[in-house]
Amino acid sequence: MAEITAALVKELRERSGAGMMDCKKALAETGGDIEAAIDWLRTKGLAAAAKKSGRTAAEGLVGVAVSGTRGAAVEINSETDFVAKNEQFQEFVKTVSQIALDQGSDDVEALAAAPYGNGETVSEKLTSNIATIGENQNLRRVRTLGVESGAVVSYVHNAAAPGMGKIGVLVALESAAPADKLETLGKQLAMHIAAAFPLALNEDDLDPAMIERERAIATEKAAESGKPADIVAKMVEGSIAKFRKENALVSQLFVMDNKTKIADVVAAAGKEAGSPIVLKDYVRFQLGEGIEKQESDFAAEVAAAAGVA
Repeated sequence: MAEITAALVKELRERSGAGMMDCKKALAETGGDIEAAIDWLRTKGLAAAAKKSGRTAAEGLVGVAVSGTRGAAVEINSETDFVAKNEQFQEFVKTVSQIALDQGSDDVEALAAAPYGNGETVSEKLTSNIATIGENQNLRRVRTLGVESGAVVSYVHNAAAPGMGKIGVLVALESAAPADKLETLGKQLAMHIAAAFPLALNEDDLDPAMIERERAIATEKAAESGKPADIVAKMVEGSIAKFRKENALVSQLFVMDNKTKIADVVAAAGKEAGSPIVLKDYVRFQLGEGIEKQESDFAAEVAAAAGVA
């Protein structure tokens, strides 16, 4: 059983929104497993779904690059936010984003092996940066989008520099509509995606394992209501339908009015532009999502460095 530390309780509070005592009890009930503790809290009605943003603690930058009907997004991590503000690091992110766009591949290893310039590969340049900046860095992921006709539109939330920041979004729109119309719609959709964090384009694209996890939670929660089995079954299916609707991009409510489905926003834009518009795909990279940053006790580090027991 993992030790239930104050840091673990704090993390669970941040991710679940539940109270401290409930978090401590959940961790005790689940042997310190934070994911299981989140599910335990939800079955007791003490927490909403785990915050999608999670703990995006890793530092660095997300970079995006677009050219007409193509776009690319990369995530490059560093140890501290200080490095993310470094001009050398930012230039590297900018250049690698463009290389990813030119390469048109989602393969991180292929991107790392691509020519960077001056006889170096991207990987070799990264190694050189680590040596000169004095901090570990990592090319974590890359994703590219493209359409035959139309546009790929990018958006960076709270940009640290042009084309890079902590959240980068690409939206692929296929249409014969005018470029300015697609740019406007694409930017609105990208801002929505940054804020709403859809988990898939369509309901059918949602991860089956995620759906089953939600079903297990909904089933246990509904069973505690004491209602008849047929009512419990309907409650579960209602919960799953709600989850699908809220997490698939096309069925989400547009954040700018909170009443129109994204699918209807796109359809209306196509009608206004005089040409159908198809939302083909999207990418949303948030810096560090899925990475847990090692917690450290600064006072303990100083004491250790000074040789104090």
